[in-house]
Amino acid sequence: MDHDAPVYLHQLPVPGEERYLSLALVNTRFALSHGTVDLLDGVEAAHLWLVRHQLLPDHVELNGWQSGRLRALREALRALFEAYGDGRVPSAESLAALNSALAAAPSTPRLLWPADGPRRADEPDTGNPAAAALSLLAEDATDLLTGPEAEQLTACAAQGCTRWFLRSHGARRWCTTRCGNRVRAARAYAAKREPAVSRRPDD
Repeated sequence: MDHDAPVYLHQLPVPGEERYLSLALVNTRFALSHGTVDLLDGVEAAHLWLVRHQLLPDHVELNGWQSGRLRALREALRALFEAYGDGRVPSAESLAALNSALAAAPSTPRLLWPADGPRRADEPDTGNPAAAALSLLAEDATDLLTGPEAEQLTACAAQGCTRWFLRSHGARRWCTTRCGNRVRAARAYAAKREPAVSRRPDD
């Protein structure tokens, strides 16, 4: 399988994606100048994304139903993020989708004992790798929404951008410097045009 995605599919990572794969999942659908891009569009694309994020072994196949569940989980997480950002209760459907993914491969507590000492680990059921991937993503989103970093969860304020990120400071409004620069350039262009537009021709 060729893992080299087209260049136009590569987006600059946003703050928080390196810690929360659920955030990266929500951001797999985004807008570019030529239209919307969906990194999960099709079984092969969904498989590639899961493999690249080490959620699924490369040799494990993904079927259409499983890739559909991954996209459904993404839309549910986006709805949950939006509800959190708006300070409202989310729909029962989005909650049910997340909880269904959590239950797809429940974790089993285990005691691990590496060289630095014993520790507890919760390992998902590996009998169904695709279900385990969904469960891990749902658990990751649950940790994000219920943890101390939830208050940093923010939708990018740049027009046309649909990505979410974790603010590094309270004043940050853009997911990347590219979005910030685009907004500032648009403001500067509008400011230059405003005087010309406001001037009236001599009578």
